[in-house]
Amino acid sequence: MTEKAALTGHPNEFNGKASEYAQYRERYDPDVILPFLREWCGLEAEWSVADIGAGTGMVGDMFRTNGNRVIAIEPNTEMREACAQLHSSDDSFLVADGSAESTGLPDAWVEMIAIGRALHWFHVEPAFREFQRVLKPRGWVTIIACGRDQKGREENLALAEFLRPSAQRNAAAESRLGVYQHLSSLFPGGEFHHAEMAGEMQLDWDGLRGLTLSLSHAPMPDTSGFSAFETGLRGFFDRYEREGKVTFATRAWISAGRFAD
Repeated sequence: MTEKAALTGHPNEFNGKASEYAQYRERYDPDVILPFLREWCGLEAEWSVADIGAGTGMVGDMFRTNGNRVIAIEPNTEMREACAQLHSSDDSFLVADGSAESTGLPDAWVEMIAIGRALHWFHVEPAFREFQRVLKPRGWVTIIACGRDQKGREENLALAEFLRPSAQRNAAAESRLGVYQHLSSLFPGGEFHHAEMAGEMQLDWDGLRGLTLSLSHAPMPDTSGFSAFETGLRGFFDRYEREGKVTFATRAWISAGRFAD
């Protein structure tokens, strides 16, 4: 497998965030997600799965519980190195440099492309051309997200409002979020499935701080605005915590599609 460098258009906003990302980001629950993929796609343990924009490998971890061979493609050097270190003892979890638009994978090599919280970072049209090249005939693309909802509880709305100024500074990423509103159109004439499940999560102060700092738009501790940001986040926690934890509404989104023959 030839490793290819990421396209220059891929962001580096996760530099310095690999540690918090690996420790605090929400995990993908195989008991929730895999049954849908088995029903919709016929997912089998023998399949090879390419985790594109893999980060530290959380989507791949979920597929490994199903016995799948995983190839994690990640363009950010720090995230990729963390992913490789976390999976160094697993011979069925491979990690490579590459981007969604240029994976470096051979033609018709995997049964499934898996994308976690990364699609909005991709240049969608060239990425999906690349997916068609890499997938075996009748292969599937699954797009999965889970975590804090933008609504559902007062806590969700208040945290979204607190984060809005920093999120708006990354206007390019914000503008790309609309891709999630028309996922079915990415598979014209093909097959598409979608499901959503609501839930809740509780975070103590360390968990809230770590999760927030893992976000691409959160300021880094060594920047001038960090002290005020952390003070504001602590104020949010103190306002909403009950018995040492803040409760958020969560949502899991699962989509799967395959291209027309």
